[in-house]
Amino acid sequence: MSALAIRPVATPLTAEPCAPMVDIWLSAADIADARLPGLPKNKRKVNELAARERWAFKIAPDGTEMARARSGRGGGVEYHVDLLPPAARAKIVERLALADSAVPADNDSRSSIWQWFDQQKDTTKAEAAMRLAVIQAVEACVSAGQTRSSAVVIAAAHYGRSGATVWNWIAQIEGVSPHDWLPHLAPRRIGGGKACDVEAVIWTALLSDYLRAEQPTWESCYQRQKRKAFEQGITLPASRTLYRKMEREVDPLVRIKRREGREAHARTMPPQIRTVEAESALSKVNIDGHKWDVFVNWPGRDKPIRPIMVAIQDIYSRKILAWRLDESENTAVTRMVFADLFRDYGIPKTCILDNGRAFASKAMTGGAKTRYRFKIKPDDPIGLLPMLGVTPQFATPYHGQAKPIERAFRDLSDAVAKHPAFAGAYTGRHTQAQPENYASNAIDLDVFTNILRAEIGAHNAKEGRRTEMAKGRSFDAVFAESYAANPIRKATDEQLRMALLTAADNVRTHRHDGSIGVAGNRYWCDALSMIAGTAVMVRFDPDNLHSEIHVYTRDGKFIATAPIWNAAGFANMAEAKKLQKIRKDWRRKTKDAEQAMDLLDAEELAASMPKFVEPDLPSSPIVRPVRSRGQTAASLKPNLEAVQPPVNAPKKASAMDRFAAAHTKLKLVK
Repeated sequence: MSALAIRPVATPLTAEPCAPMVDIWLSAADIADARLPGLPKNKRKVNELAARERWAFKIAPDGTEMARARSGRGGGVEYHVDLLPPAARAKIVERLALADSAVPADNDSRSSIWQWFDQQKDTTKAEAAMRLAVIQAVEACVSAGQTRSSAVVIAAAHYGRSGATVWNWIAQIEGVSPHDWLPHLAPRRIGGGKACDVEAVIWTALLSDYLRAEQPTWESCYQRQKRKAFEQGITLPASRTLYRKMEREVDPLVRIKRREGREAHARTMPPQIRTVEAESALSKVNIDGHKWDVFVNWPGRDKPIRPIMVAIQDIYSRKILAWRLDESENTAVTRMVFADLFRDYGIPKTCILDNGRAFASKAMTGGAKTRYRFKIKPDDPIGLLPMLGVTPQFATPYHGQAKPIERAFRDLSDAVAKHPAFAGAYTGRHTQAQPENYASNAIDLDVFTNILRAEIGAHNAKEGRRTEMAKGRSFDAVFAESYAANPIRKATDEQLRMALLTAADNVRTHRHDGSIGVAGNRYWCDALSMIAGTAVMVRFDPDNLHSEIHVYTRDGKFIATAPIWNAAGFANMAEAKKLQKIRKDWRRKTKDAEQAMDLLDAEELAASMPKFVEPDLPSSPIVRPVRSRGQTAASLKPNLEAVQPPVNAPKKASAMDRFAAAHTKLKLVK
């Protein structure tokens, strides 16, 4: 109750049979400004009522006077609240209850009142500041010799407020230190209104309809539920009322996630700030692919394509170190980019890459854990990066902020794709942003490559970079300074050979001769004959399949280099002689290996064997014949003639001869 000044006393007073609920003292002006029911709204009328009812002479049941002299400047008389009618007292108690809900419970605590003030809106704070200015103007007039009453009139007229209002503000800060006047002068308006009631089923359906990825408007969702409620005989509150209810009860982050998606929800939290101060040049790199918005005439393709660039960037300096172009993002072009990096600069310690098939393939990262892709098997071949000591560090999927090279692609996309030389070949960022001259031109690959090389060089050499380590310098300068001051692992010839060649696992040599078939060609050397039928890993140059291949064991041990086994025509004598020479050398190596073993021939081996001594035979045992009778005896009787027929035994008669003899015998009998 802003118009009342609450002044506690030592002894509670009562003026009615019931005890007072509050101990409040009011002046005639306070009572008039409070506009209480049953009491005048004018100070003069209140004084007349007090004189008529003799308030100044009232005594409480405990003998205490219910009127007293007002303390502070201006003087006057103030009366206890129990002198007022019951309706007025009830109104005062009601207003005090509302004020207690807005003001912190511990009113005597300075920190509590200031904490409450800090949580108020700017409009409330501005109103408190204006009131403080009025009070300070009153105090300045009083200090200049004016009476308080005249000072209040002057200050109220200057700020456009009534004198009664200014007196109310003065009452609010009575007994308060001037340092704490500001929060005590803040208005304590209590928002009212009963919360709207809505059926739980309708409310849940309304929220479910509104919180969808299709992002329907609130009004359309409300109208749908309104028709449903009408069919059920339910009356809904106004649309705006329910919308305010939704804003109060539904977490804004839930609204963003449900309607705008996970990426929008993730943007509500600031990204992690990473520092590269502890890094150095080539200690950590990141690789990614970018599809250019330019039509390029690609060799071997009937129609122009948008080429893919795979690039490697140094994270410490942000310099682009190596890049290659291809039709698609694949393992072969990734291998070639790493080969350029190893050859020109050295081998990095760590590489940040995503889980795309071109980067997280087993040929590149086999043996690394948590690739977010493919099944990890114990017998997987070791990939190129782990084999060379490069630690793969996989970025969070669908999170472009994890790779700084994305920022470089954004800068280059404007400098390269919209280059004047590519007029008519620019495709636009998406189908809705196609230029007027869309697909009217296509750039040759060599022209595109030369301009791209020049723009990447300009990107690295541009001064005024504002990264953590550049501080106004170029990426080239930052990289060169750190590259010269830190040890760099240089690639050996063997490591470059491994990097320049593509790995293919699960290749099995021929079970007889040990030859290996790759991409329709067959490769062989004499060392493969010793591992015929075994599974190996081969590395080869996909751009030169007519060259040799390098054969490794499944765990990465080098075996041999096998040249291609070319097919030769029937009349090609040069190829025949070449094959004859290879076969001769192969036989000679086998013969040399055989002689090196110093084996024994058959005669020497037989002579070295121990002599055979015929053992003494034991005396012959007594053999008793087994006698049998009947058919059993006949079956056991040996057919000596069947075992050993006589030399001059007649030829067995045929079936026709036996039939003729039987027929003749039958005639004779008749």
